[in-house]
Amino acid sequence: MNRKTFDRSIIAAAVLAVGAAGVSHFSKDGLGMAQAAVPANVSQAVTTSVPGSATATDFSGIVDHYGPAVVNISVVGKAQQRPTAQEADPDDPFSQFFGFGPGGPRTPRGPRGGYVMRGEGSGFIVSPDGLILTNAHVVDGAQEVTVKLNDRREFKAKVLGADKQTDVAVIRINAKDLPTVKIGDPNAAKVGEPVLAIGSPYGFESSATAGIISAKSRSLPEDTYVPFIQTDVAVNPGNSGGPLFNLRGEVIGINSQIYSQTGGYQGLSFAIPIDVATHVEDQLVKHGKVTRGRLGVSIQEMTQGLADSFSLKKVQGALVSSVEKGSPAAQAGLEPGDVILRFNDHEINRSSDLPAQVAAMTPGTKAKMEVLRKGQPKTLDVTVGTMNDKKVAQSDDASGNQGRLGLAVRPLEKQEQRQLGVNGGVVVEDVAGAAARSGIQPGDVVLSVNGVPVNSPDQLRSLAAKANGHVALLVQRDDAKIFVPLDLG
Repeated sequence: MNRKTFDRSIIAAAVLAVGAAGVSHFSKDGLGMAQAAVPANVSQAVTTSVPGSATATDFSGIVDHYGPAVVNISVVGKAQQRPTAQEADPDDPFSQFFGFGPGGPRTPRGPRGGYVMRGEGSGFIVSPDGLILTNAHVVDGAQEVTVKLNDRREFKAKVLGADKQTDVAVIRINAKDLPTVKIGDPNAAKVGEPVLAIGSPYGFESSATAGIISAKSRSLPEDTYVPFIQTDVAVNPGNSGGPLFNLRGEVIGINSQIYSQTGGYQGLSFAIPIDVATHVEDQLVKHGKVTRGRLGVSIQEMTQGLADSFSLKKVQGALVSSVEKGSPAAQAGLEPGDVILRFNDHEINRSSDLPAQVAAMTPGTKAKMEVLRKGQPKTLDVTVGTMNDKKVAQSDDASGNQGRLGLAVRPLEKQEQRQLGVNGGVVVEDVAGAAARSGIQPGDVVLSVNGVPVNSPDQLRSLAAKANGHVALLVQRDDAKIFVPLDLG
């Protein structure tokens, strides 16, 4: 059975390491005027055109000018224990549950049976005093982070904060007068424009690859708030966290994920828009965490059939399928069946446009929604709430609050229980220790411990406290249920 997976991996950057599916960061830009030549010290890409032939793009000026601002990041820490490709049955539906694919890396066992993680990724300098952007999964679980510059200088780095929801992290090195990138506007980018990525695939530092923007505002599984930029730029493990440049040498994204059936690059790469990343950066640097706006609705993509049913002239907007009781959306008067066409003066063309707009707003601020209800336009005023149903940012190891299992959980709401088709259960917000080593992930739902149904965090802690070294958790992820054994030591 062929399995298509969105893969994130921070392991597998060294040349001699076993390859793993990874994510990468690319740069892109808009088309420029055809030129015969551009001075080497100019960062803009060169395009040449001969009548009757294709146009060739030369990115060497961008590489020369901004390549020194792209860094290699190596990490050492304790990784989650995951099955390897050699241990996995390719037809096992739960192999995707644990997030690995063919060619997945092996990591050596460390003290107390843990796994020592040695991985590499990429990043780029955004301020001369050493502020660097990268992917959260590059530094996730890292106990030591080392940054190597283009001139081969190396610095120990401090992780200022990491936001798992957007996969953005901010780290800092103690240095001055460093080269920096120029930030661009991803909203101005167009599908079909050439883009450039620089990073360290499989440890090959300062590697440049190029392609085009394939699509914009892609919504990927488990990435509700990121309207990804899709490209066909070749990215591989080690490219994660690197910049995506446009033709003007501006960074418009952070290479983050690939879509793969094999664990390797297959022409589908995804980058986090840089405006999303800088919004997260500002909050992490100032507050060490990320605060997001919340409406409290479930939405779905509009199709031609739905558009006809709701009297829309064209296929657009976000269709509201449910409204959480007492939520900001409910208080504003939003109803199931409403089609949200604009939010706070931003057009909602696709359903994926709405979560990003809401999440970017400061809780407590007011916004206007233009909706279509039974064919009639309406304007609703809403006060944006606070997204608190998941732990989406971290600046320190939170394992001290996660108990013996290494789990931080919250009860499932009744609406969530109905959606999942379960009675009771607790949803995982953060993972460490034994649970992390066994492959539990944020968003999983713990239904029982050693066969005893779980309905509250206190009950989970009580059952864990009584366990004699080993427990079996019944876990649901999406529509799949599986027992996961935990060794509590």
